[in-house]
Amino acid sequence: MTTTPEVLFVCVHNAGRSQMAAALLQHHAQGRVKVRSAGSAPADTINPAVVTVMDELGIDVSAEVPTKLLTEDVAASDVVITMGCGDACPIFPGKRYEDWALTDPAGKGPDEVRAVRDEIDQRVQKLLAELTA
Repeated sequence: MTTTPEVLFVCVHNAGRSQMAAALLQHHAQGRVKVRSAGSAPADTINPAVVTVMDELGIDVSAEVPTKLLTEDVAASDVVITMGCGDACPIFPGKRYEDWALTDPAGKGPDEVRAVRDEIDQRVQKLLAELTA
């Protein structure tokens, strides 16, 4: 591991799950972890329900833009967390990979997205504890 662990969150559209995970890890890590997110087929905008439920926690993701997954992003990361991106994620030896099976918030209302956010938050805090132990 580098002195500052680097984590990459990947989902298909980079408009929901990976954006929430990245924002939550940045929020909790307070600079102790470098965080990025990307999508295998990025959407045009962030899911509005994601913006709403993150705003409830005082975390503003409204200015975030879905980003295309690049091989360099994976190469630069110590930990790669996938969320339903299937085989679109390149595999590099020596990286830690985890696949988080989470409900896709696309087309869901704030109540359903809030539950996904809370599950991501629990996983992110566990990951942060492991990375900074």
